[in-house]
Amino acid sequence: MTMKPQETSVKLAVNLGGLAMKNPVTVASGTFGAGKEYHDFVDVATLGAVTTKGVSLHGWEGNATPRIAETASGMLNSIGLQNPGVAHLKADELPWLQSIGATTIVNVSGHSFDEYVQVIEALEEAPVDAYEVNISCPNVDAGGMTMGCHVPSVEKVVGMCRAATKRPLIVKLTPNVTDVAEIARAAEAAGADAISLINTLLGMAVDARTRKPKLARVVGGFSGPAVKPVALRMVWQCAGAVSVPILGMGGITTGEDAIEFMLAGATAVAVGTANFMNPTATVDVINGIIAYCEEQGVADVNELIGGLQC
Repeated sequence: MTMKPQETSVKLAVNLGGLAMKNPVTVASGTFGAGKEYHDFVDVATLGAVTTKGVSLHGWEGNATPRIAETASGMLNSIGLQNPGVAHLKADELPWLQSIGATTIVNVSGHSFDEYVQVIEALEEAPVDAYEVNISCPNVDAGGMTMGCHVPSVEKVVGMCRAATKRPLIVKLTPNVTDVAEIARAAEAAGADAISLINTLLGMAVDARTRKPKLARVVGGFSGPAVKPVALRMVWQCAGAVSVPILGMGGITTGEDAIEFMLAGATAVAVGTANFMNPTATVDVINGIIAYCEEQGVADVNELIGGLQC
């Protein structure tokens, strides 16, 4: 039975930097494919948006295995942005998303500044509603340093992407920085229409019996409920630092988790790791938001954005 959100009189629509969403819930890139894999469980067209797995110009093979490890209240991954490339996305997934009436955010990845632009240029004629620029990629031009950790490289990549499209441009921030608000301000100044955060924290896991790391690459991206307090803090900091809307994510499992992010300043939220535990997590979160609003007498979810009293 494919799940859909329940009927309600609560107004759920939000506007994320020019992207009209029927409700505030999308998915975190890389946890949902392009939606096909989950369509047996939830009607993906009823989500606020579907955010695709990161796409690059040409296919990437990804990292060696093992590349997923479970941790207390979370998981580690070092998938390495494996994807079949932008041509496959255009030929296969995007037409399918369009055919079911989904709102589509394409997560854009690249190893160089030019590659981001080339991916966007390749998608400009495709049925895409917004781009999410993943600046957590290592920049091969700059010795492998993560683009999103360095203000000048953030300004450069966002500025180049901005020049390539008039579509809403969401910039996804890495939490692995000293001052996330500084990075958010740089992205806004370079033309971002919205900011999304957080991407995964850097973590590792050790097998004491084999005395070896649990991931082939030793370190990986840490996500799941355990990161939620860090994610909430960073969303709240960025909401106070920029005027563009924020897409908040990091450990959201329930509707109440989503409400917490909205109160901290997020306009919309993304459900990520929860999809692995519960394939109906997205619709469960939408229904949880509805239940909260009905119980609290909230007529429009937009009333909640930035409503934290502190």
